[in-house]
Formats: sequence, structure tokens, C-alpha cells
Amino acid sequence: MLNAAAADRNKEPILAVLQESVNTKKPLQALEISSGTGQHVACFAQALHNIVWQPSEFDHQYLHSIEAYRAHYQLHNVKPPIHLDVSLPHQCWKEVQPESLDLVVNINMVHITPMACTEGLFRGAAAVLKPRGVLLMYGPYAVNGQITPQSNVDFDHSLRRRNPEWGLRDISLLRSLGQASGLFLEKITEMPSNNKCLLFRRESLV
Repeated sequence: MLNAAAADRNKEPILAVLQESVNTKKPLQALEISSGTGQHVACFAQALHNIVWQPSEFDHQYLHSIEAYRAHYQLHNVKPPIHLDVSLPHQCWKEVQPESLDLVVNINMVHITPMACTEGLFRGAAAVLKPRGVLLMYGPYAVNGQITPQSNVDFDHSLRRRNPEWGLRDISLLRSLGQASGLFLEKITEMPSNNKCLLFRRESLV
């Protein structure tokens, strides 16, 4: 099982936001996009027994780690991880059906992937979420063109030096991308270490 120190630090604060944002009694279906090591889904599944989780990852090396966490903790409400390229149309997201999910979770992805992945995340989440379903994103973001504090500015510069297509995304851009797909930014929660949780909700057809 792989271990990421950042995931150990932020999994409990993100769990607290989840517990405030979704029904913790009703049976729900969730997809985690870019599950990484599997630490997050293992934490969430142990606390939220009413949710059946589908972890997914693009990097094949992490798929083995996710499965190891699933087996180690005997997580019966976590499905085997699937390979998922979020930049592809949702029809390519195997085992994920349209309007089948109550929750999509995406943690620390959009700043270390090309913009095509961010755009694909919104288009795909809008397609697979039920009406009133939730997309919860976590990470560092720019706000109205400004990045604070200096540590996040430095982080953004280091990302862009590694790959010009990477970097902190502006919440205003994410709001626009969401609205274009029928996902509306409902809440912004300040998180430790200068991060934020963004809660988008799919519009209801009623």
C-alpha cells in the first residue's frame, strides 16, 4: 500500500465536509475520480457505510495500491478500482452509467493535470450524477485572479515550470465550466493548509 503524507493530513477534514454535505443515512452511490493511493476512499468508506464507493485512477501503479487498501480494511462498500481517463467522454468511463451517482469526489487533481482533464471532469460529472447530485472538489485554487498566500504562489510557479499545462485553477473559471455543464457552485469551504472544498450541485430537472 502506497502512502501519501498529504492524504493522511487532509482525509479527515475532507471527510468532515462530506458528512455535512451528503445524506449519511440513505443508501448512496459515489465515484472518486483520481483516487491516488486509495487512502481517501478507505477513510471515507469506513466512516460512511451508507455509500458504495467506486474508486478510479488513470495511473496504473495506483490501482494496485487502492486494491491493497480495499483488501486490508475489508471494505465491502468499495468496488474494485477502475482505470479512468477523465479527459475522455463519459461514455468511455467503463462501469459508470449516466445519472447513476449521488456523489463524485475529486481531490488534488485539477492543478496537476492539463485543462482537458478539468473540462472532462465537469462534463463527465454532469452526465453521471443524478439530478441534485454533488461534485465535491478539494485543492488549492486562485480566487478572482489572485493566489494567496505566497506558499501557494510559489507552488503554482513550480507546477508551471514542470508542465506549462499545470497550475492552480481559478474558482471563477471552475464556476463557469460547471455552469456550462449544469453544475452550480453551491458552497466554498476553507480548509487547512490554504486549500478549499468546492461543492457543485447538478441542477434539478424539476
